[in-house]
Amino acid sequence: MTRTARFTLDPAFTVGDVNPRLFGSFVEHLGRCVYTGIFEPGHPAADESGLRTDVLELIRELGVTAVRYPGGNFVSGYKWEDGVGPAEQRPRRLDLAWRSTETNRFGLSEYIGFVKKIGHQAEPMMAVNLGTRGVAEALELQEYANHPAGTELADRRVAHGGKDPFGIRLWCLGNEMDGPWQTGHKTAHEYGRLAAETARAMRQIDPSVELVACGSSNRSMPTFAAWEATVLQEAYDAVDYISLHAYYEETEGDRDSFLASAVDMEAFIENVVATCDHVGARLKSPKRINLSFDEWNVWYMSRFHEESEASPLQWPEAPRLLEDNYSVTDAVVFGSLLIALLRHADRVTVACLAQLVNVIAPIMTEPGGAAWRQTTFFPFAQASRYGRGQVLDVRVESPTYDTAKYGAVALLHATAVRDPRSGAVTVFAVNRSQTEALPLEVSLHGLDVTELVEHSALSDADPEARNTLDEPDRVTPHPAEGTSMRSGVLEAVLEPMSWNVIRLA
Repeated sequence: MTRTARFTLDPAFTVGDVNPRLFGSFVEHLGRCVYTGIFEPGHPAADESGLRTDVLELIRELGVTAVRYPGGNFVSGYKWEDGVGPAEQRPRRLDLAWRSTETNRFGLSEYIGFVKKIGHQAEPMMAVNLGTRGVAEALELQEYANHPAGTELADRRVAHGGKDPFGIRLWCLGNEMDGPWQTGHKTAHEYGRLAAETARAMRQIDPSVELVACGSSNRSMPTFAAWEATVLQEAYDAVDYISLHAYYEETEGDRDSFLASAVDMEAFIENVVATCDHVGARLKSPKRINLSFDEWNVWYMSRFHEESEASPLQWPEAPRLLEDNYSVTDAVVFGSLLIALLRHADRVTVACLAQLVNVIAPIMTEPGGAAWRQTTFFPFAQASRYGRGQVLDVRVESPTYDTAKYGAVALLHATAVRDPRSGAVTVFAVNRSQTEALPLEVSLHGLDVTELVEHSALSDADPEARNTLDEPDRVTPHPAEGTSMRSGVLEAVLEPMSWNVIRLA
C-alpha cells in the first residue's frame, strides 16, 4: 500500500466562505491576561492608556478579529458598572471564578479602546452576566454601551469620556451555564427561558444585534446535545448562534491520540449542527443557527486542577494562572484544530482562541519586561493571514494510524482556501505521524494557479522544543524542501509531526 496522501481541489466544490470572525480571540479577567498582559501602566512600552504597545504589535501580527470579553467564568459574577467611570473610584471585588481579587482598573471603556487600537479588523464581542444577574442588567449594559445619548445610562457613558457609542453588535448570553462550576449554574430549561427573554429584550433596543446562546461547555458533558436541543427549543427564534467550547491536552503519554484531537472537534461541530437543524425542522423554521466556537485551544487542564487542589488561591491580584508553555507538538495539534474550524466554515462563523495573552495564550509577557510568541502563535497568524476566502471541499485519501481514543485516523489532516479575487490558493496540512514524513499529491482542477509561492513548515527534531523568555525564537516556521507544482499536480513531502502552509498563485 502506498504511503502517499492525496486529494483533489476544484473551485466548483466549496464548503463556504470564511467569516473573518473565525479568527477571534478571548480576553478574560483571569490570571495575567489583562493585568501585566495587555494592560500595564508604567511599563516602558505602555501608551497613554496603559496598554502595552509591544503586545498590541504582536496581536496585530497575529491577525485577531473579534475579541470576546470579559469572560469566561469571570462574567457570571461580574458587575459591568464596576468597570466604568474614574478608575481610582472603582471598587475592588472578589472574583469567585478564579479566587482572585479584581481591581477593576481595566473595564469596559478600556476594553473598547484596546479593541480599537488593534485595528479596523477587530470588533468587540461582549458577554453579559446571566449567572448572578439577568435581563435588566443586560439591557442597562447595552444602553450604556450603544445608545447615542439622551438617557441616563447613555449620558453616563458620555460623562465618562465615551462621546460616541461603542457599537457592540455581537453579544454572548452568559457563559457555560450548563457547568456546575459556573456561578449561577442553571438547568437547560432555566437557561433557555432566560436566554430567550434576554435576547428578545435586547432586540427591542436594537433589532440588529447578533446573539450567542450558551451551548455545552464541552462534548463530554452528560447533558450534551440534550442541553442544546432544550435551549434552542426556547430560544431558536431569538438567537443567531450557539456556542461550543473545547480544550485538548496530551494525557498519560498518549501522543498519537493527542495528535488526532481534531477528530473530536469535527465530531463536536457536526453533532451540534445536527442538533440545531433538528430543532429548526421541528419548529418548521426557515432560519439557520450558526456556531460560535468561542473557546478553543490546547490547555493542560488536568495540570491546573492538580495545582489548584494542592494550593488553592487566597484572593491574589492577577496571579500567574494557566500559563502553559507550548511545545512544537502542541502547535501541530493547534494547527489541526484550526483546520477543523476552516473545514466547517459554512456553519462555524465565529471562533475565539482562548486566550490572547499569558493565559493558555499565543503571546507571553513578563511584568516590566519582554513579550514573545509561543509556538502556537505561528499557525494562527498564518491561518488568519492566508485563510481568507472560500474553503474548498477537501476529501483526503490518506494512510492511517491507530489511536487509543479514536481508532484508525488519517495521517493527513488538511483543508484549502481560495481567494476568489486573485485565484490564489493556500493549503493547510498537518502530518500526524511522529516519525515518518508523508508524501502528498494534490490534483489541481480548474484552478488558475501556476506558481508555488511558498511551503512553510513548523516542526522540530525535538517535539518538546518551546519558545521561552530566554529563547523566544527557538521555534519558528521554516521553508520546506522538495515541493513542486507541474502539470496541474502539487507534490510535497510533509515532515514528521508538522504544520504546513503551502501557497499557490
